[in-house]
Amino acid sequence: MNVASILREKGRDVLVTQPDRSLKEAAAQLAARGVGAVVVSDAAMNVLGILSERDIVRAIGGRGASALDDPVSRHMTREVTTVAEEATIEDAMAMMTEGRFRHLPVIESGRLVGIVSIGDVVKRHVEAIDGERRVLRDYIASA
Repeated sequence: MNVASILREKGRDVLVTQPDRSLKEAAAQLAARGVGAVVVSDAAMNVLGILSERDIVRAIGGRGASALDDPVSRHMTREVTTVAEEATIEDAMAMMTEGRFRHLPVIESGRLVGIVSIGDVVKRHVEAIDGERRVLRDYIASA
């Protein structure tokens, strides 16, 4: 199973914002959509950064409520790890675990085409393991 299979199931919709938007606007987007991160991109869907709820909390913790008026670009993570659709779920899980992040933008030909979360990846991994368990159990029972 690969990242493309996750996107086929969950869809390719990605919450995006621009670097000049305020943290307050980005927080409102996250709350409205019930997601934990927003990809910062330009009009051509090139990934410029990613902003998570954690980034917003750190900004407020460090600067107080006035940080909500700051531009997203001031607090976003600029060096974003991305993945191609062909990557395996195991590869995506390893990248997220090693990098200690929960959202992984999916890029094809340099453009943003989707996003997977650690929840998406773990869910598919568990489903695959459960499927293997059932096959083995059925094989043993039929022997």
